[in-house]
Amino acid sequence: MTYRRAGLPALAGGLLLTALLWWAGASAHALHLPGATGMLDGQGVAELERWLIPWSYDPPASARFGTEVSGGIGGAAGIAGTNYLALYTTALQIRFAAVFAFFIPGALLLVRRLPPVHGRMPAALLAVWAWGLVAGTLAVTVSAPWLIASGGRGSYRFLPQLASVISSGRQVLVVTALVAAAVTVAIARVTAKGAGPLPREAVPARAARLAATIGTAVIALSLVVLSYQPVAATLQGVSPDIGLFAEPGDLLRQWLLLGAWAGPGGTPLGDWILYRAGDVLLLAVVWWALRRLPRLLTRATVPAMAAGTVCATVLGLLASQLLRLPVDGVGSGLHWDLLHLSANIGNGVPAALTCGLVAGSAAALTLRVAGGRAGTADATTSVQDSARPEDDL
Repeated sequence: MTYRRAGLPALAGGLLLTALLWWAGASAHALHLPGATGMLDGQGVAELERWLIPWSYDPPASARFGTEVSGGIGGAAGIAGTNYLALYTTALQIRFAAVFAFFIPGALLLVRRLPPVHGRMPAALLAVWAWGLVAGTLAVTVSAPWLIASGGRGSYRFLPQLASVISSGRQVLVVTALVAAAVTVAIARVTAKGAGPLPREAVPARAARLAATIGTAVIALSLVVLSYQPVAATLQGVSPDIGLFAEPGDLLRQWLLLGAWAGPGGTPLGDWILYRAGDVLLLAVVWWALRRLPRLLTRATVPAMAAGTVCATVLGLLASQLLRLPVDGVGSGLHWDLLHLSANIGNGVPAALTCGLVAGSAAALTLRVAGGRAGTADATTSVQDSARPEDDL
């Protein structure tokens, strides 16, 4: 698919995702209406408000402080409060613009290399959905410095604050990114109809399995080794005294760890194994996706494999988190309070981006080397067969 045909779906999806996030943020004030408390209990309202606030233009109390003070000594406080409010507004403007800017390149690459035709429709939908979560996470990241500064404490433990801001707003992204992905893929299916036959790259099965294994091993390094609690605690405890960028441990944990686990300890072995089933599911999703991805792509380039692996890792995280919902619900006795149980949905996307890029690049290079060797071996065999004299009849 050409860039021209893929550009329209990516543009439409980016606009829709940005509009949906803006609408969700603008709806946050509705939770304070009398009817909302009647429909939802106080805990549910608080949980929904926590999900929507990162996308809302309604500033927190720290950014509103002093905006209504005027005259005398309070005049300086009023000016400072107005500046904080302006910083908060700027942060949200950057956030929404960044969502649009980050979504388009990834969706363009995915739709072009994974067009939703000839059996690729489900794969394209899932990949674009996962990329919507990545785009939202990156947008939250680049706008975080302005948001931190709007609270008037930008110089205090900046990196831990940055890690906290990055982890916010992900639950809304799961829903809005799915809607945007459905529209993107539907438009891409229409624009791809007149594009003619789309190629499928011939990939040796052995090379595809080897590439999938190498890529999954990179993901397993983060999920099994780095996420083991003693190792994770060491990473989180990194705190060199370098001024504004001191205490980077929380940020390293955000971008390197796909989970957190420890031995059975005081929990029953059966419950521990059941909970670890989510990790097994994540690795299985990644391996299966990497095994099929080279054959689904029109061309298995390094950027396409890297983006596809990031999306596969995000989808694996979502699958593992959904699997753990009933386990958490039964274990905590919350009687399926879905709002509370869904609070962890979307965790780990920054680490999925980091590890997915490395795993996808490693898988693409492995595929190229192993596929080249397989092609050379096949060519050598063909030459030997053609040079062999025919049997006498």
